[in-house]
Amino acid sequence: MGDSRQLIAQRAAKEIVSGMIVNLGIGIPSLIPDYLDPSNRVFFHTENGLLGFGPTPAENPDWTLSNAAGYPVSIVEGGIYFDSTISFGMIRSGRIDLAVLGSLQVSAAGDLANWIVPGKRVPGVGGAMELAYGAKHLIALMQHCEKNGKPKIVRKCTLPLTATSCVKRVITEMGVFDIDPQHGLTLTEVMPGFMVSDLRNHTEADFILSENLNGENHD
Repeated sequence: MGDSRQLIAQRAAKEIVSGMIVNLGIGIPSLIPDYLDPSNRVFFHTENGLLGFGPTPAENPDWTLSNAAGYPVSIVEGGIYFDSTISFGMIRSGRIDLAVLGSLQVSAAGDLANWIVPGKRVPGVGGAMELAYGAKHLIALMQHCEKNGKPKIVRKCTLPLTATSCVKRVITEMGVFDIDPQHGLTLTEVMPGFMVSDLRNHTEADFILSENLNGENHD
């Protein structure tokens, strides 16, 4: 089935359409530009001060020109760079159409935990807290389970929260879920190679099925 991280990034790229300003978090989200339809006119934003970056250069990358994860990127026509105060001002003023963040846990209510595992050293929460509330739409990407098989889509987050009730969509290598206040967690898509029963067995939180689910993925 291939690298699950790459599969998640490839699926997430379909969420991005021309005209968007999109912030990509570190981890799986940083892989998305490599799968974006070249015809899409999109400006990617990063907290360290870039607007309008593209895929990783095929050769001779400039390591001084990087995304939030520290990986080299290319700059598209019209792209600009600036300081972090302007970058965060864009986030807080609602100018980011879509934020795609990596996650450690997402709850059925859309709570996001993505910045620290207790006992491990991290530099800080970064811009995730601002993006959780400043972006117009937030998608969380993550592998469906931890290495020990423990589900990451949970009834209630047990890790320190980044923000509450902010995640609108979750994409894993197993499926796609939507979250809204009225219906809670809804499974909208089953990824190739999986069945609904796989999602039931590996998701702690309860969920309902979308009416648009492909029948061949049902058990």
